Amino acid sequence: MPANTTAPSGSSDAKKTGRKKGRRARLFVIVLVLALVAGVGYGAYWSVSTVRASYPQTTGSAELKGLSGDVDVRRDSYGVPQIYADTDSDLFRAQGFVQAQDRFWEMDVRRHMTSGRLSEMFGSGQVETDAFLRTLGWRKVAQEEYDTKLDEDTKKNLQAYTEGVNAYLDGKDGKDISVEYAALGLTNDYKPTKWDPVDSVAWLKAMAWDLRGNMQDEIDRSLMTSRLSAKQIEDLYPDYPYEKNKPIVDGGAVSPVTGTFDPEAEPADSIGTQTPEGATEGLNTQLSALSDTLDEIPALLGPNGNGIGSNSWVVSGAHTTTGKPLLANDPHLAPQLPSLWYQMGLHCRQVSASCQYDTAGYTFSGMPGVVIGHNQDIAWGFTNLGADVTDLFLEKVSGDGYQYDGKTEPFISREETIKVAGGRDRKITVRETNNGPLVSDRSGELEKVGKKAPVTNSAPDRGDGYAVSLKWTALQPGKSMDAVFELNKAKDFTTFRKAAAHFEVPSQNLIYADTKGNIGYQAPGTIPVRLKGDGTMPSPGWDPKYGWEKDPIPFDELPYEYNPDRGYIVTANQAVIGEGYDHMLTKDWGYGTRSQRINDLIHDKIKGGEKISTDDMQTMQMDNQSAIAAKLVPKLKNIAISDKSVREAQKLLEGWDYTQESDSAAAAYFNGVWRNILMLAFGNKLPKEMRAKGDCIYVERAAGTGPVDEQNKLVRECGQRAPDAAQPDGGDRWYEVVESILDDQDNDWWKVPAKGREAAIDSRDELFARAMEDARWELTAELGKDITTWSWGRLHQLTLRNQTLGKEGPDLLQRALNRGPWDLGGGEAAVDATGWNAAGGYEVIWVPSMRMVVNVGDWDKSRWINLTGASGHAFSAHYTDQTDKWVDGELLDWSFGEDAVKKSTTDTLTLKKPQ
Repeated sequence: MPANTTAPSGSSDAKKTGRKKGRRARLFVIVLVLALVAGVGYGAYWSVSTVRASYPQTTGSAELKGLSGDVDVRRDSYGVPQIYADTDSDLFRAQGFVQAQDRFWEMDVRRHMTSGRLSEMFGSGQVETDAFLRTLGWRKVAQEEYDTKLDEDTKKNLQAYTEGVNAYLDGKDGKDISVEYAALGLTNDYKPTKWDPVDSVAWLKAMAWDLRGNMQDEIDRSLMTSRLSAKQIEDLYPDYPYEKNKPIVDGGAVSPVTGTFDPEAEPADSIGTQTPEGATEGLNTQLSALSDTLDEIPALLGPNGNGIGSNSWVVSGAHTTTGKPLLANDPHLAPQLPSLWYQMGLHCRQVSASCQYDTAGYTFSGMPGVVIGHNQDIAWGFTNLGADVTDLFLEKVSGDGYQYDGKTEPFISREETIKVAGGRDRKITVRETNNGPLVSDRSGELEKVGKKAPVTNSAPDRGDGYAVSLKWTALQPGKSMDAVFELNKAKDFTTFRKAAAHFEVPSQNLIYADTKGNIGYQAPGTIPVRLKGDGTMPSPGWDPKYGWEKDPIPFDELPYEYNPDRGYIVTANQAVIGEGYDHMLTKDWGYGTRSQRINDLIHDKIKGGEKISTDDMQTMQMDNQSAIAAKLVPKLKNIAISDKSVREAQKLLEGWDYTQESDSAAAAYFNGVWRNILMLAFGNKLPKEMRAKGDCIYVERAAGTGPVDEQNKLVRECGQRAPDAAQPDGGDRWYEVVESILDDQDNDWWKVPAKGREAAIDSRDELFARAMEDARWELTAELGKDITTWSWGRLHQLTLRNQTLGKEGPDLLQRALNRGPWDLGGGEAAVDATGWNAAGGYEVIWVPSMRMVVNVGDWDKSRWINLTGASGHAFSAHYTDQTDKWVDGELLDWSFGEDAVKKSTTDTLTLKKPQ
C-alpha cells in the first residue's frame, strides 16, 4: 500500500457503527445483483448478458472519433495491448480508449478519490475522507499545473487521451462499462461523467501522497513523548548504518567551482541539523487525532512506513552474459485488484516529428504515457527516494487568523461543497496558513489545549489552541506530467536527466541504461531547504526562524552517477549518498537491508568471475533471505527451554538457512518469535495511538484518574491504529534497533515488569525465552499443534481484494469480486518483499506489484509480469491470469519489436476514423 481506494469510516466508534449499518444495507442489495451477474441462482440469461455487456471489443474494427488514420490494437494471450498509430494524438487517443475499455471503474473511483468526491459515488460514509482530501486540495493544484505549468505538447497529449476515454463512454450506460456500475445503480443514481485532462494530472498527487516520506515518523516521534524519554525515542530511530549498508551513490559532492554535483568531488563533513525547541507543547492531543485521520485516508499505493519501497538495479554489459546492460525493477505497493499497473506498448509506425513515441512498459490507468519501461534507446526504473518533503507546523490560531512573527495573519479560506449520493450536500471551510492547509480541522475529535471542545467541519474558532498545518512540496504546481512524456522520448543520459529535472513529485530514484552500454542514476525531486530544524518533529509555525527557503535544492546539486567503476547501481530505498553531502535529503531513510543484500548478490557474482544473466536477475528478485534471522537465530538456538513443546519448535531453527520459502516451518516459527520479541521489548511500551487496534495491555493508571491502590493501579488500554500501520512494524529500522542492543543482556529495553500472573523479565535471554514460548502457542492456535504441518505460507497469505465493493460486506460479495488467498514466501525487508506488519499480524500487506527484467538492446528478450492481469472486469479471463505465475516467481516474455508483437498477437482491433 491496506485501504487502497476504499473510502474509510468516520473517526468516532459511534459514527463508524452507524455508517457500517447503512453500508451493509446497501451492500446487501449489491450482493443480490452480483449474485445474478455471476450467474448464481435465478436469472442466468440476464446475468451473462450483463457481464458480457462490459467486456471490451478486441477484434474487428470500431470507430473512434477524432482519429486522423487507422490505429491497430494488438493484444496477446494475456490481453496486454500494443498500440500502433501514425501521430501522437492518435496514439494517446487510442490509449485512452483502450484503458477505459479495460479499467474505467478503477479510473473513475481513482479520480473521485483524488478530487475528494467519493461521496458522489458511495454516499455519506465518505464525507470525512472527501473533506480531508478537499483540504489537501489535490485537484485544485492539478488544475493549476494544467493551466500554468505544463508544456503545450503535454496538454495536447492529455487532451487526446481524454477524448479517447470519452469516445469509449459515449452512449454507454453504467452496466455497459462495468459490473460494479450495474450494482451501484441499484443503490443510487450515480452516472459516470466525462473524463477531463486534469483527472489524469491529479493522479500524480495521489502517488506523491503515498510516497511522501517521513510524515508518519514525524507524528510518531511526537506521540512517543507521552510515554518515552528523549533517549528512548532516539534508541528507536537509530542513525543510518553507512558502514554496513552502502548508499546508492558512493561519493561526490557539490563542486565549489561549478556549483553543481560532481560524482568525483570530495564530500564535506557531516551536515549538522537543528531540532525545533518548544514546538511540542500541547501537541499530543492534536497529533493523536491527526494520526487517526491519516489512518482512515485511502492509501492507493500501500501503507506508508519503514521498510516499504521498491527494488531496482542495473548491471553494465561488462558483467552480463549479453554484453549489454540488464535492468530490473519491482515496486513494492499495496496488493490491489486490479493491479495498480497496466502493461502496454505505445508505438509510432514510423518515429518522426509528428509521431515521436516507440515505448512500452507499465502505465497507470487514467494517465497517458508509460511510467516505467523502455523505448528504442533507453530503459528506466523507479524506486522511492524517501526524501523528506513534508513538515507539520504547530499553529496558534484564533477566530481572526493565525499568529506569525508576533502578528495575527488572516487565513486563506475557501468553502467546499461535498455532494452526497442519496443525501444532502455538506459544506466545509478549508483554512490555510502561510505553511499550508490546517489538516487538523478535518478531525472531529481534536481538542483545544486546556479545553475540551471538538472541532467540527465548519472549523469554528479554536480560541488560543494549537492547530496543525501541513507544508508539502506536492501542494505547489509542478511539471511532473511533462517528465513522463520526456522520459518516454529520451535518447541518452543527457535527455534522461533533462526529463528527470521535471519529475518534481514524488521524489524518486531513477535508474538508467542505454543501447550504447551506459548505465546511470539520478536523484530528482522538489526537496525543501529548511531554515531551521531537521524535519523530524513538528515546528512552531508562529516563529519565522522556521519554515523553508523560497527555492528547493537545485536539480544540478542533486546526486547522480554515470558508469560507476563498480559496474552496477542498486537502489532499494537506502540512503542516496553519504553523510558528507551538502544538503539534507531526509533523516529517515530506509535502513538498507534489501539494498545491501542485492549489492552482495551482484558483487559476489562478479568477484567470482561469473557473468550475470537474465535468469540471474530474475532469481535475485525472488531472494527471500531474512537478515534479522541471521542475527537472532544463533542466540535463539542457545536459549535454555524447559517446556517440551517449545523445545520442539526451537529445534526447527537448527540447520535453517534463513530463507523464507512458503513451505518452511522454520520461517513460520522464526517470524512468530520475531513478532513476539518486538511486542515484548517495544510494542507494549508504546502509546496506544501507535499500537494496533485489538492489541490490549494493562498499564499503570495515570495520576488523578482514579483510586491508586493494589486493586486499581492497572487499567486496560487498547491500541488505536490500523493493524497494517501500527508499530513496531518489524521493518529494517527495527532490525537496527534490536541489533544495536543485541549483545547487551541487561539493556532496559529487554526488561518487562511483572503483570498479573506473568513474571517480570530482567534480561535479553529471559525475553527471548518468553517470546519463543508465546510464538509456540500463537502458531499452535493458527496452524495446529503438529509442527510438521506448519508452513510460513499458511500464515503469510495474500488476498487480492477489489478496490471498492470487495473490501467489506457479505461473503458473497467478496467471493464474487475478490481472489485468493495465496500462500507466499518472502517477507519483511527481504528482496522478495512480501511485506507484513509485525504489530498487526502475518497477512501480506504490500508486494512486488510487478516485476520486470529488461534486456537492453535485445528488447524482445526482456521479461515482465503483473500482479493480477490486464482487465478490471471481475469475470474476465484476464482478471488475475498472471497471478499464479507471479506467485511462483515466473516472468512472461515481453515482445517489443513489431515482428515479435505480431507473433504474440491473438486479437487485433482496428480503430477507424468515423466516415
